[in-house]
Amino acid sequence: MQSLDRRTITEAHIPSTVLMERAGEGIVRHLEEHYGPVRGKSITILCGKGNNGGDGLVVARLLHRRRAQIHVVLLTPLTELCRDAATMYRRLVRITGRTAIVRFRSADQTRPLLASSDILIDALLGTGLSSVVTGAYREAIDLMNSAGKPIIAVDIPSGLHADTGAILGQAIRATLTIACGLPKLGLYVNAGIDQAGAVRVIDIGIPPAYVDAIESRTLLLTSDHAFQSLPERVLSSHKGTFGHAGIIAGSVGKTGAAALAARAALRVGAGLVTVATPSSINDVLESKLLEAMTMPLPETKARTLARSGLDRVVAFIQTRTAIAVGPGLSTHPETVELVQSLMKHLDRPSVLDADALNALAGRASLLTECTNPPILTPHPGEMARLEVDATTQSVNADRIGTARRFARERGVFVVLKGARTVIARPDGLVAICPTGNPGMATAGTGDVLTGMIVGLLAQRVPAWEAACAATYFHGLAGDLASQHLGQPGMLAGDLIAQIPYALQQTKTT
Repeated sequence: MQSLDRRTITEAHIPSTVLMERAGEGIVRHLEEHYGPVRGKSITILCGKGNNGGDGLVVARLLHRRRAQIHVVLLTPLTELCRDAATMYRRLVRITGRTAIVRFRSADQTRPLLASSDILIDALLGTGLSSVVTGAYREAIDLMNSAGKPIIAVDIPSGLHADTGAILGQAIRATLTIACGLPKLGLYVNAGIDQAGAVRVIDIGIPPAYVDAIESRTLLLTSDHAFQSLPERVLSSHKGTFGHAGIIAGSVGKTGAAALAARAALRVGAGLVTVATPSSINDVLESKLLEAMTMPLPETKARTLARSGLDRVVAFIQTRTAIAVGPGLSTHPETVELVQSLMKHLDRPSVLDADALNALAGRASLLTECTNPPILTPHPGEMARLEVDATTQSVNADRIGTARRFARERGVFVVLKGARTVIARPDGLVAICPTGNPGMATAGTGDVLTGMIVGLLAQRVPAWEAACAATYFHGLAGDLASQHLGQPGMLAGDLIAQIPYALQQTKTT
């Protein structure tokens, strides 16, 4: 962003103050979208000495014009304001006078002002922060966090490292962060996920060609990207047009995982779905599925898929457009052997999840036998079992690095699930998914994602696009479900019910 700002100012000849004005306008627009008209509301803006503070001073002026009751708290003497912030200070004073602006003197002086405000705006520290926050700035952050008011962070919550998402001593816990120009990586990783709250991005006029010239290996998924990945449904289509997804799943007590994956594959548009499952649970699974087919296969005494059924499973794979392996399979030794033997037969688009990944723990080298690079969908625990000398903690500490490294080393696609799911491909490109919420932290939502991925693969969507689009729509369906139901009571089936609406919504956003 620093490079883009410089280039926009020096080459596109857009003054820095114009960029600042545009940032302020975008922030006010999103503020009103989230909290309604500001007229009559008491809004306090805390400003630092740099460009972040300058953005805050623009916001204060624009809010004043909208008849908000604004209060500005400066954390620095006027003489220490950067050039653009000083310019914005003078513009603010011309229309408000100095009575609405105070210097931060102490917590006791500022606390009553924050307590009487409807909304707080954090314009203290920007993306350049690299050292621990101390002194008055830390005191101001503590005050804002303890005020119990909605906090809007300008560009990034003050105290958060823009690249790593680490908290530098203390950081604002925002309800809404409005990133200027482009999103910052720190908003989507580590502590940044919780500190940033909802994230919105505003266009401040950086030329797209300049953005395209930046060699970033990390992307943020967008609705446009997800929608463009969906296959066209032409008028002459029939069910064969949209492929036949095969799902190898289920064991005694775990037919739900297979059913969820099958229903999700259908909801995302697959023309046909068949679930291959142990013979004694086939009837149970059939009773759960109306639109999907089932195929009973040889089983162990424990009612899991048996190694003796390998030939039939291979034949099943060969007559399907795309394959998913894993939901509810169990870790029975024979079933593990079966899964390991299947790797060299995966000659078509496929997704490996759950117990298929557990079967590869310590045997990740078998992935090189797949003639078509599969998509793996581990949660951090499963990822740790696939990696040498990894733990769940080490995976979570570097989710992007872990996914990128494993995808490169094994020549596969990785969908590392969790808050802000990370998708990596064999050449090291990584995408972060901005959709989803804590209501999805419930049993079965991973099976839904597997079904959505194989459903798109069956429709002949390429692996990278299928992984990214399915992850985006999966999170969006979860967001829609949470709007209707609230987060605590959400079930995996609620996501499936929202998939059609997620696909429709994307067309208009």
